[in-house]
Amino acid sequence: MHDDDSTPLSPAPEDPASRPLGVLVGFDGSPEAVLALHYATRAALRLGTRLTVVTAYTVPRLSHADVGLIPDVPYEELFRAGAAELGEEARQHLAGYPGEYDLRIERGDAAGVLVALSAEAQLAVVGARGRGGFVGRLLGSVSSALPAHAQCPTVVVPRQYEIGAGEGAERFALVEDDAPVVVGVDTSTNSRIAASVAARAAQDRRAPLHVLMLVPPPEQWGGAYMGSLPDFLTLETHRTKLATTLERDMAELRERFPDVPITTEVKIADAAQQLVKASRSAQLVVVGTRGRGRMASTLLGSVSRTLLQRAEGPVLVVPDSSRHGAAPRRPR
Repeated sequence: MHDDDSTPLSPAPEDPASRPLGVLVGFDGSPEAVLALHYATRAALRLGTRLTVVTAYTVPRLSHADVGLIPDVPYEELFRAGAAELGEEARQHLAGYPGEYDLRIERGDAAGVLVALSAEAQLAVVGARGRGGFVGRLLGSVSSALPAHAQCPTVVVPRQYEIGAGEGAERFALVEDDAPVVVGVDTSTNSRIAASVAARAAQDRRAPLHVLMLVPPPEQWGGAYMGSLPDFLTLETHRTKLATTLERDMAELRERFPDVPITTEVKIADAAQQLVKASRSAQLVVVGTRGRGRMASTLLGSVSRTLLQRAEGPVLVVPDSSRHGAAPRRPR
């Protein structure tokens, strides 16, 4: 996490008024979307902000051999009416919700619509699709595209997420949980921002924060290194130095969040596997979209991508600084 002493842990906080949509969630009527909607309600209540529920529709280009087959109602109206029905379904799920919310109908591809609106949101929420975590190795197009391209932090909600019991406002009650928030870090600036976001999330949840730095094991270093792999003692010396640096870098975070118990750990292990494992017991796992060295990829980093594909708990993906210039606002 340490590049140089002149780099702050995160930029100055952003004015929430510049993100008027608050918590943004896409809704398509699927069971996964229902889970995402309920997660988003709690996130908005924690933030003390508006909930914005979006349904999107597209109008396909169709040709008819017989003029008699052309419907009386224009396709635009038909597809928009279908989106409106989904909006009303979302409203039913929100019955008794004590916070402020808006329902919006947008024309366009769902992923593109949500990415565009994310510039005005403090947090985006989307449901994963499929069975067994995040459908093994496949994500729905929206749940993969949005974290990769969003201009605000994005939570992907798994099928294992539980909706609150009870009636009315009771269903949206915030859940107290002493499980930690876990953030995966490396030495990049984007990783610093992810750690700051994770600390805010832990503070709002009154939860501990565990900062986990993962160094790829030698067998993952590639052919160029296979002839000169370090021995165990060399690896352990490197790990110890990183652990000392990580602890030093957490001093600022502990100062800014004195009520958050912060622990650190450096492991020589596969990053994706370790974060997937953490998702089974953490209440939230936080990662950046891009990392440094072997945690780097294009847009959605390889570690983040694998984590989203296999995680068993909510995952928060923090955009890189080039797509989110100010500090992300307190995700849940």
